[in-house]
Amino acid sequence: MSTNIRYGVVFLGLWIMCTSAPAAEGPDAFLGRWALTIPGGGAGWLGVEQKKGFLDSSLLWGGGSVLPTDFTYVDGDSLIVTRTRKVERKDAKGNVIRTQNLTEAIIAKVSGDTLQLTQIRPKNNGDGADHNEFTGKRIPPLPPKPDLSKIKYGQPIKLFNGKNLDGWKLTNPRQKSGWSVENGVLVNKPVQEKGKRHISYGNLRTVDEFEDFNLKLEVNVPGRGNSGVYLKGIYEIQVCDTYGKSLDSHNMGGVYSRITPTVAAEKPAGQWQTMNMTLCDRYVTVELNGKVIIDNQPLLGCTGGALWSDEFKPGPIYLQGDHTGVSYRNMVLTPILKR
Repeated sequence: MSTNIRYGVVFLGLWIMCTSAPAAEGPDAFLGRWALTIPGGGAGWLGVEQKKGFLDSSLLWGGGSVLPTDFTYVDGDSLIVTRTRKVERKDAKGNVIRTQNLTEAIIAKVSGDTLQLTQIRPKNNGDGADHNEFTGKRIPPLPPKPDLSKIKYGQPIKLFNGKNLDGWKLTNPRQKSGWSVENGVLVNKPVQEKGKRHISYGNLRTVDEFEDFNLKLEVNVPGRGNSGVYLKGIYEIQVCDTYGKSLDSHNMGGVYSRITPTVAAEKPAGQWQTMNMTLCDRYVTVELNGKVIIDNQPLLGCTGGALWSDEFKPGPIYLQGDHTGVSYRNMVLTPILKR
């Protein structure tokens, strides 16, 4: 029996176990954007839409980018989404024999604005599958685009005092901190020693949490550097060395894997750069080095690495520190007053 047929038989059996008799739910009940709390408590996102008579979906699973799934369909009262990843088959000595595609299924049932989901993930050795339960919540439609000329601000808050890390902490206290203060600058140095075990360095977040705001800061990214500024702990504004590269949502100032800057305004690595970001009513504006590169654009959901998927709760500013070195200074947040 071929690998594809064998997996098909496995999935058919698993599907029968995880679904019940057909109900009245149809594809329309699943359409929209869903904030997921994935197995283990991480943040995820699912978008389901109808395109030219076909169902289509995209998925964010913890870290990384929002990616299209392989196939999406509704059968009875269940939405079935499949996605594929590559796995390495190894012998007893750990040598890779071959690489294969492994397809997992996510099965969802809807009740109003809530999803109950099951991830069915075949084990790498082909001996059974893991079943992981998790939940999703429908994301309400976006409000009209805010008129930024009419919003009112509160008093500015200096997030970094230039002396120490008061007001900041790691997002995960079990990780190692590479953060310190040098000559009034907040510096991250995630040093890895050659030949030694990889050290897991942590991201730095404000103790305080915020709703809508304007955030201004300066950042210095080294060559091939990679960091990020998370607004409310869920939307990453990319910080990286992308000078001279074609426009991409993964470039400096982009909303990671979601919104591509309209113009490349980054400077070469090693120079101080200014970022001016406004978050209001789930819309974002980003100004990089004096140029507006994202102009009051809608945020469709969290980005990879979000602390949670709920877009309506207050959250911190957090700085990504688990990749490379980076420096920040002059960080000032000005809250938007409730209207």
